[in-house]
Amino acid sequence: MLLSDFQFELPQGLIAQAPLPQRDASRMLILNCQKHSWQDSTFQSLPDLLRGDELIVVNNARVIPARLFGRRQGVRSETPGHNRRTVREFLSSPIEVLLTRQVQPDEWEALVRPGRKIRVGERIDFGEGELTAEVLSRGDFGLRRIRLTAMGDVAQTIERLGHVPLPPYILREDDSADRERYQTIFADHPGAVAAPTAGLHFSPAILEKLRQRGIETAAITLDVGLGTFQPIHEEEIEKHQIHSERYEIPEAAASAISKALRESRPILAVGTTVVRALEDAAQKSVERHGEKRNPANSLVEPGPAEANIFMKPGHTFRVVDQLLTNFHLPQSTLLILVSAFAGRELILQAYRHAVESQYRFYSYGDCMWIR
Repeated sequence: MLLSDFQFELPQGLIAQAPLPQRDASRMLILNCQKHSWQDSTFQSLPDLLRGDELIVVNNARVIPARLFGRRQGVRSETPGHNRRTVREFLSSPIEVLLTRQVQPDEWEALVRPGRKIRVGERIDFGEGELTAEVLSRGDFGLRRIRLTAMGDVAQTIERLGHVPLPPYILREDDSADRERYQTIFADHPGAVAAPTAGLHFSPAILEKLRQRGIETAAITLDVGLGTFQPIHEEEIEKHQIHSERYEIPEAAASAISKALRESRPILAVGTTVVRALEDAAQKSVERHGEKRNPANSLVEPGPAEANIFMKPGHTFRVVDQLLTNFHLPQSTLLILVSAFAGRELILQAYRHAVESQYRFYSYGDCMWIR
């Protein structure tokens, strides 16, 4: 399929730049795949609209303040012919480091800006020198591998000095409110550099309504990376090399999912990250044990793994029956994923309706329930 098949027009004014004052106040577009229809609703109505026997699976990844601003250490010494002011400006010019993926306890992949100035072996200080990054190597797409050291605990120092890594389409700097609102209420596993945004709509009141109805929930962890925003450069989408993301499915979640599959109960994934983890786990299980494996034998097995699955139209979904998701960028892997789940034409028709109806788009925007 062609990348141009996944294009839609979106006015800039519909891209949400800030969250609503109340988490669960978002609008919700309900998309019925069987009837090929949709209706406007609100997220607060979700508990009452569910059948009551669903298993809701959420992503409990916590966003770290991965955006750091620092300055270069003394990498040049003054020599005859160097202007003192030029050297001082060279050393004190601000450097932005965006942590993208932890690869060792003290080592990260990161984007550095301005990147061309930063060489392997250089060091960057943050704060008053409480945190230092040493550039270990260069990678593809401008990535660097860095080692972080701190006067105290590295994670705590990042938490104190870092900024919330808001997506590039939010055209403002982060503020103190984003530290709480760009986290889901399930967030308790630090490591993500972008929020699993479908979960942002859930509030304690909504969870209580789900409990009162006896609706079961389970949590998995997928560390959302910058690959979520990686553009597709190939016109034929099959040629795109998709990013990988680390995930872990706990024993309790795997058991709950297997039980729901045995009982033919709907599994509602909260966000594309949950879909990616569960379907990747199922695909790996099928590759190990064969296509006809009985779901009762744990189609989704517990443990850590790397998701490298690219779900395109024609993909067979083995676990997820329903999806709660925000609206996605044109020509993105996430739009292709939801098109694989619900059908490209239906998704694009629903998106056109959402634009005409002034829905709020992207991370801080409204949501869609696909059933």
